[in-house]
Amino acid sequence: MKKENSRRDFIKKSAALALGTLAATSVANKALATTDILEKEMLLVPEGGKFTLPKLPYEYDALEPHIDKLTMEIHYSKHHQAYVTNLNKAFDALAPDVAKNLADLDDVFANMDKLPVAMRNNAGGHFNHTFFWRTMKPKGGGIPTGKLADAINATYMSFDEFKKQFADASMKRFGSGWTWLVANKGKLSIGSTANQDNPLMKLDSVEIKGKPVLALDLWEHAYYLKNQNRRADYIASFWNLVDWEKANELFENAK
Repeated sequence: MKKENSRRDFIKKSAALALGTLAATSVANKALATTDILEKEMLLVPEGGKFTLPKLPYEYDALEPHIDKLTMEIHYSKHHQAYVTNLNKAFDALAPDVAKNLADLDDVFANMDKLPVAMRNNAGGHFNHTFFWRTMKPKGGGIPTGKLADAINATYMSFDEFKKQFADASMKRFGSGWTWLVANKGKLSIGSTANQDNPLMKLDSVEIKGKPVLALDLWEHAYYLKNQNRRADYIASFWNLVDWEKANELFENAK
């Protein structure tokens, strides 16, 4: 019964977050810490109390020629879907006294050191991919805008130097992982995480902390069909897809 009650509580909280009906409450305000302006309902859509795969904000071929249609289809419908499926399994396997304290992904990331590896891998995979999809756009690229542009120039001296340091961090990540631009108390930093870790996770092993502003998926399945082993080519293509308006909005909303 306790398990059922905890699950029911989770469903209620998730549904409220998705519909935005608790915007004035502490739970909804806390949820903004993770999802900010990424349409929080995209991460917490209640469907029988389950996490669901958010709708891709463009067609599979919309990012061509930089990311090909087949890669996008497999990456989204197979890899991302697998993280969502396994996240639900991992959540259902939690002890009732643990599950009842996890209303959203903020709670998951804040309590990561107390949770099973399956929660870490799949909650990270779900958030990271959702973030990645929604900070790219067809005909993106160009140069940063707004306060983010000012912060990049102040921190890295130029946009070109920023791109160089971001690319360096991406190339130096051994194996699978992610590169991040994060904001922490108004300060920018670049770093990478292994596997599906991200800067929101409260783990000593995650070296970069802060609110994500930009992310690049470094798993080979993100680029291997088009670029084979040429990660550098994939990184260079990424700059043609960045949604700088979204990134600036994320930066301005980071606290």
